[in-house]
Amino acid sequence: MPILGLHHVTATVDDAQDDLDFCLEGLGLRLVKKTVNFDNHHVYHFYYGDAAGTPGTLWTTFPYKGRGVPVGRNGAGQVTVTSFSVPNGSLDVWRQRLGARGSAVTDLAARFGDPVIRFADRSGITFELIATDHDARTPWVARDFDAADAIRGLHSVTLVVRDARKTIDFMTALLGYTIIDERDGRTRLAVNGGGPGRTVDVTHHPDAKPGINGLGTVHHVAMAIATGDEQLHLRAELLRYGSKVTEVRDRCYFQSIYFREPGGVLFEVATVGPGFAIDEAAGSLGRALKLPPWEEANRAEIERGLAPVRY
Repeated sequence: MPILGLHHVTATVDDAQDDLDFCLEGLGLRLVKKTVNFDNHHVYHFYYGDAAGTPGTLWTTFPYKGRGVPVGRNGAGQVTVTSFSVPNGSLDVWRQRLGARGSAVTDLAARFGDPVIRFADRSGITFELIATDHDARTPWVARDFDAADAIRGLHSVTLVVRDARKTIDFMTALLGYTIIDERDGRTRLAVNGGGPGRTVDVTHHPDAKPGINGLGTVHHVAMAIATGDEQLHLRAELLRYGSKVTEVRDRCYFQSIYFREPGGVLFEVATVGPGFAIDEAAGSLGRALKLPPWEEANRAEIERGLAPVRY
């Protein structure tokens, strides 16, 4: 199947302002779209990434503070860690930057040869920065950041499952991933040549309690596919395999299908286009609240119900 790599990772977070401050000022990402959850227009949907919101750089959040959503629990059937790619030699700068913002930074053992640090945001989402010489993507350089240190995009995600073999078989047979390395209960899968943004790590935890979605957890991970026709072909293959797959859903900036892999992790496959400049100029991405056309009639109500934010 023609999966190109990661498209985005989406999490359920707590406070909208805290999320914006952390992602923009702490991580130095660009806000490329301020919209609403298309399935619940009372909640923001923030998209962060590079200058254009290129698939493979996107981290997205639903801030659910005050909406009765409990704190979640990381466990089996979830993405438990989202890793970003940064240049080799930049981790000292990141330790200082994150520490100055009150984030506790943990140095991990090198993973498949690359240095790694781990930290969390105020919602409890776990992140990593993986330093590598093998990422030529052009970063978004935020104020007070340096291009030599800035995040290049997503590096990988870590899945926790009880039976890694079933997940790996599914991803290799249906999605076109290949095993490129394995050690210490972690299997690294890659697609489209591998490397940052095209990597998924599957970890085997047979005794893990099931994860519970809620504040502080990743909701789903999306893979990128080039066209709607390829997406429909993949959907048909998944249905033949026996997966329960949603209909194609219009997300305005891409088209999506959703399904769960055998370990329970929610996967999305999203098209590359049409992209985030479809409803605002590239230089002004993320400045105004953008709604899907079918919600414009509800704009006044929606705006009254959303928490005011500054950035």
